[in-house]
Amino acid sequence: MPDLSAQPPGAPPTPVATPETATAGHTHTAPGGAGLRRGLKLRHIVFLGLAFMAPLAVFDTFGLVSEATDGHVPLAYLAVLVAVGLTALSYARMARRITSAGSVYTYAGKALGAPVGFLVGWSATLDYVLLPMLNALLAAIYMGAVLPAVPAWVWVLSTVVLCTALNLVGVRLAAKVNVALVIVQAGVAIAFLVFAVRAVLTHGRSFGTTGFDPATVGLPDLFGGASLLALSFLGFDAVSTLSEEAERPRRDIPRAILLIVAAAGVFFLAITYVMQTLFPDVSAVGDIVGASPQIARYIGGAAFQTVFVGGYLTAVLGCGLTQQMSAARLLFAMGRDGMLPRKVFGRVDPRTGVPAANVLVVGVIAASAVFLDLGSAASLINFGAYVAFAAVNVAVIGFWVRDRRAGRPEARGAAAAVLQLLLPALGLVVNVALWISLDTPAKVVGVVWALVGVAILALRSGGFRRPVRTPDLAE
Repeated sequence: MPDLSAQPPGAPPTPVATPETATAGHTHTAPGGAGLRRGLKLRHIVFLGLAFMAPLAVFDTFGLVSEATDGHVPLAYLAVLVAVGLTALSYARMARRITSAGSVYTYAGKALGAPVGFLVGWSATLDYVLLPMLNALLAAIYMGAVLPAVPAWVWVLSTVVLCTALNLVGVRLAAKVNVALVIVQAGVAIAFLVFAVRAVLTHGRSFGTTGFDPATVGLPDLFGGASLLALSFLGFDAVSTLSEEAERPRRDIPRAILLIVAAAGVFFLAITYVMQTLFPDVSAVGDIVGASPQIARYIGGAAFQTVFVGGYLTAVLGCGLTQQMSAARLLFAMGRDGMLPRKVFGRVDPRTGVPAANVLVVGVIAASAVFLDLGSAASLINFGAYVAFAAVNVAVIGFWVRDRRAGRPEARGAAAAVLQLLLPALGLVVNVALWISLDTPAKVVGVVWALVGVAILALRSGGFRRPVRTPDLAE
């Protein structure tokens, strides 16, 4: 594959905005001339990550997971938080080392080789590209609880169109919009928590070990329910795709990753603990999929249910913006490297600095939400999430091995072995266990998707006869 970064003889070198010298508004120019504009500060990145997962995402799958775990949603979140926390440390380490937009695709490519990087990135596209679809589906479910006469496809398409339009305008506008949206969501979530605590006390319930006792749930049921919850934390993973648009990526991306996981973990545990205490048996609510709007009505009446659903719509908009944004940038990184058609996926709009074609492709896929149900969509998305999480942990170990062989001091000693070998290995084991716990249809579709990636790789490498280019962005 030709090196597109080569210049004609005698031509002046093309300036590249490095992570250390980039400032707001400057462009990170990658091989091939396609680049993204830097302009995101730490607060923008954190709010984009929170908006991606949405503070109200905890309500999305509460009914499904409560049914699967026999009323142990808080314990399921705790299990996922262990996997996510260990993986977040690995993401933070990789984000500090590699500052390109490719996220897990680039991390795995740098550490384990370009073919592995592509296959991991391809598997990760399953969750990145399908998340906006899940988001549109949730919009239809929640709005259907308030306005059941309106067809679901109306909510799906209107959500997709609005998020696509805002993403085409530019990343800074999306970031500013998300700050306001996350604040609104946080306010609604806090109000829900207050009403729920009041309802627990009013109905004579007591706060104890409800939902946390591992002796009262089987391990397969616990991991089966927990396997659906990775999507609740995907905001920390998504911000790693914004490295080329961060003003100080080596500092701010790792900080944002850890801040997002810590804030979300505490919030999810608190909300689900109170909800599970109030409804130990979620079947009492009636509608398992739409349990949260019904619980909102139960604790605060019809007026609060309306406020709750309105707050959730802001979550849908914030999620849709950042999910589509991150998916478009992962496709951009793969297109820029020639692993996907460069003329389609490896280009940015010169006026807005946005990979516009990618945004439109993701929008079209999101519109397919009219054909899926919530459980199926969540399982499909989590297949790609656990592959990505496992791969990043392996990438950290791969770099540790490489650095030790090169005699680098940062890879020597007991502390390095713990941080770069033991913890990533533990994260790998937990993520693999959760991946195994996904339902069979999700694993079948995921494996088929991975095989399509192998076919693309074979095509791009001439039947594996030509080497695949490693992403040649600076570490």
